[in-house]
This record gives sequence, C-alpha cells and structure tokens, in this order.
Amino acid sequence: MTDPTHLNHYFFGYGSLVNRATHDYSDIRPAQLQGWRRMWRQTGLRSVAYLTVEPDMGAEIEGLIAAVPQQSWAALDERERSYDRISVAHQVTHDLTHSPEVAVYSIPEGTHAAPDLSCPVLLSYIDVVVQGYIREFGEAGARRFFTTTSGWEVPVLDDRRAPVYPRHQVLEAREQDLVDEMLHNLGVMILQGMSDA
Repeated sequence: MTDPTHLNHYFFGYGSLVNRATHDYSDIRPAQLQGWRRMWRQTGLRSVAYLTVEPDMGAEIEGLIAAVPQQSWAALDERERSYDRISVAHQVTHDLTHSPEVAVYSIPEGTHAAPDLSCPVLLSYIDVVVQGYIREFGEAGARRFFTTTSGWEVPVLDDRRAPVYPRHQVLEAREQDLVDEMLHNLGVMILQGMSDA
C-alpha cells in the first residue's frame, strides 16, 4: 500500500533547483510564490554570493515545486545549508489537486549582506539558473527571472572556462547568448579570471 504522505511535502525552487539537471526529485511542476522577492546576497558561510528570497508582499516569483519523498529533507537541507527552511504552502500557486506542505529556503535575516568584489556571483551559477528557467518557462520566463531578481549591482565572476559551481551545466549557444545579453543590459560588472571559491 502506498504511503499517503509520499507526495505531501514539496520544496519551492527559485534558483538552481529550477534546473532539473541539478537534482533527481520527482513530481516537478511550475509554480508561483507570492509575497516573496528573489535577491542576490552573500553570507559568511560561503565564499561566493547566492540567491535568496525575503518577504515582500507586493512581489511574485516563478519557480518549480518538487516532491520530497517520505519527508526526507536531509539531503536538501545539506545542499541549502546556509538557508532556513520556511513553510509557504499558503503562498504558493500550483496545479496539484491536493494541498501539500510546501517549503522555501531563505537565508536568515541578519546573516547576509550585499555581495561585493570579495564575494561575487559565479557566472556558472547564473548559467545553471537561467538554463532552468529557459527550459521550464521559455525565453520570456528567463527574462522575467532577471527582472524579478534584485541586486544586479553584484559583481559576477566569469568562470565559464573552468566552472567553480559544483553543479555547472553546459549551455546551448542560445542560452548563453541570453545570459550575456541580459547581464549586459543590466550593466552588471563582469570580473575576469579565476576564483578560489
């Protein structure tokens, strides 16, 4: 007999978790998270900056929800170890016919700051996120990722030739072109060279 709780707990992914190539979770569906905004931040727990979300009642972001089998959060909690896991089921819109528990990962308030030259964002990380959005929401969805994310004054380290991000992916030419175009349009500072991140 199937455990009825098997597909009753989900996470909402808004960054690298949107890219299915970075994980093997199942029952993946597009979803929207209301009342939160996505932003670039740094924390002393990591040597590079990452995405997080923080409450903002006027904001909405797209992402994916995916089932966490048997409520086994340990692997995901380890992957997102700089973050708190927060229940947001009442703020997520999806096409499921039942109402599961849904959690989002957010860096705790007071433990993060704006990225700077000493803690840039990896271009290989942005590539993974944008590839996920292109594949789930099309080019328009990837562009919405850029416009619904704050903190683009962040410096970006170009590590494409030797990716530092552990879950890096190879982008198609059109995917890479979209990333480069949007970063250029936003006036993002691109740092050349390697990092010890």
